[in-house]
Amino acid sequence: MLTRFCTILTALLLGLSATTTPAQPSFGGFNDVESPVTISIEASDQTVVPGSTFVIAVTLDHEDGFHTWPNTPIIPEELGDFPATATTITPDLPDALSAGPIQWPDTHTVQVRFLGPPIDLVTYDGKAVAFIPIRVAQDAPLGELTIPIDTFYQACDEMICFQPTLDQQSITITIAQDAEASEPNPLFAGFDPAVFSNTDAWDESIVASTDTETTNNQRQFLGLFVLPPIDSAAGIAVIALAAAFGGFILNLTPCVLPVIPLKVMTITNHAGESKSRAIKLGLMMALGVITFWVGIGLPVAFVADFVDPSIIFGIWWVTGLIGVLIALMGVGIMGLFTIKLPQKTYMINPKADSSSGSFMFGIMTAILGLPCFGFVAGALLAGAATMQPWQVMIIFFSLGFGMAFPYFVLTLNPNWMNKIPKTGPASELVKQVMGLLMLAAAAYFLGTTLISIASSQQWGTPWWFKAIHWWVIAFFTLAAGGLLLVRTIGITKKLAPRLTFSVLGLLFATSGIAVAANQTSHQYHYFWEPYSQTDLEAALASGQVVVLDFTAEWCLNCKALEATVLAREPVKPLLLSGGVVPMVADLTSTSAPGWDKLRDLGQTGIPLLVVYEPGNTEPIWLSNAYNSNQVVEAIEQAMGQ
Repeated sequence: MLTRFCTILTALLLGLSATTTPAQPSFGGFNDVESPVTISIEASDQTVVPGSTFVIAVTLDHEDGFHTWPNTPIIPEELGDFPATATTITPDLPDALSAGPIQWPDTHTVQVRFLGPPIDLVTYDGKAVAFIPIRVAQDAPLGELTIPIDTFYQACDEMICFQPTLDQQSITITIAQDAEASEPNPLFAGFDPAVFSNTDAWDESIVASTDTETTNNQRQFLGLFVLPPIDSAAGIAVIALAAAFGGFILNLTPCVLPVIPLKVMTITNHAGESKSRAIKLGLMMALGVITFWVGIGLPVAFVADFVDPSIIFGIWWVTGLIGVLIALMGVGIMGLFTIKLPQKTYMINPKADSSSGSFMFGIMTAILGLPCFGFVAGALLAGAATMQPWQVMIIFFSLGFGMAFPYFVLTLNPNWMNKIPKTGPASELVKQVMGLLMLAAAAYFLGTTLISIASSQQWGTPWWFKAIHWWVIAFFTLAAGGLLLVRTIGITKKLAPRLTFSVLGLLFATSGIAVAANQTSHQYHYFWEPYSQTDLEAALASGQVVVLDFTAEWCLNCKALEATVLAREPVKPLLLSGGVVPMVADLTSTSAPGWDKLRDLGQTGIPLLVVYEPGNTEPIWLSNAYNSNQVVEAIEQAMGQ
């Protein structure tokens, strides 16, 4: 599993998903600089006659140490299903001309290092020349013809691949009644003229010489444990199931596990011999537990709906305070200190002999477990404040459902209570693992705090600055997974729990590393241009489409949308295509310039994605919650398609 993660990480550091670091030039983007690959176009004959043939040479002249992917990339096995960016050459021919299949340059093997051991890649390097054979129609009109030629490529060196770029040039030829023979040009010495007599090959379209379907498949984004879109049915299901599982796990804490049999026996004693009454009372108790969690979630949903939390979470000391509190909760649940409710709380003991009594009995059951799982509610209050109200309520309802589920099931058959594990090493292990996961959550908020401070102070930070806290998170999840795996083997000899919790431990350990690796790759190859109003207006004035993404380090919804929509097929290839500028307004700090733009757009919160068409400073489309199809349609509309 870890080997696969390393392979995927290496793949993410290359190709279409790989772009420049902030300190590197962004070829083909808004801040154009001189590319390490120079494209030149030359015709074998400047003047041709109707019915004749000639050749256009497209030269990719690479600087030393740079290379480009071939038109049909050959991917090493070490990189797996890596989405390489194929080199394509597309001439836009007048009706009087027709083109044959491109004769591509010879490839060479170069060695790259990236972050792992050296890898051999098949590439174009040095002076690579592609030949386009052209036929002139017998009835071609006399005069000058201009042939536009687009060359799409990606420049790489041994350590990094830059943003793919589109080079657009044209060449002019003259069709005359008579033409003198041209002097031999050594540039065309490598061209094979047999293509002009190969009618089968000539009948193939110029576009067919690049395998469009294969290229599109290669450009699929390699996701690492990314969730489906959170506004989709699958996304909702994932959120609900994860929260329900978390609620179920809360029953294993020392505050709750010992009282489960007592609570269930109380219900069944009041029900007597009546099975239907036991089900009714058990259901009402379960509803009481769910109501407790829904009650906690309502204020969060209310605040998120009427008071935009974006401003609050853009204040560095707020996220810092949240991180410190969660860290204290984490070390507290691990045993550094004990949280106790007021003594009078434990004296409240509603009778469970009626529907209303069982309902209140369920609420108090949840309340009395707060010393052991109150940290979960605290963490969710912080993290869920940036979510949509309906997402908040799904999470808290599902938590309650997961916690209430065992109570209801056990009232159906009280004999199953004999299978409930007793408190002891297993219960303590749950506390330790939860504590480590809380420290991972604290690392997220504290990391966000440092990024917010750096942004507000305009510090010049290296590319890894926004990724380092993800490795701290990975450390704690690795520790939680390792502890769960090792201690489970020591606590029980039964195969089923050993296997179950070993798999869960491996999931904790590997998912943290995978997410950290993905975030590191994302920062290492960040392709979004930083927003400024001047750059936005200049890009639009130059005839480019601008896709402006409002995001922040503390915005979990923004991260989810970026991972599941913006960084995946079919949106990402459009963002990296010629004529489109992906621009980001980072609102991590309250002093970020993007806040003024957000207010100008009549918006108060994020996530927000805005699409502009060339020459128009008013957006043609904006959305706070979107899917891939909506973004693609908006970009294509802006491009005039």
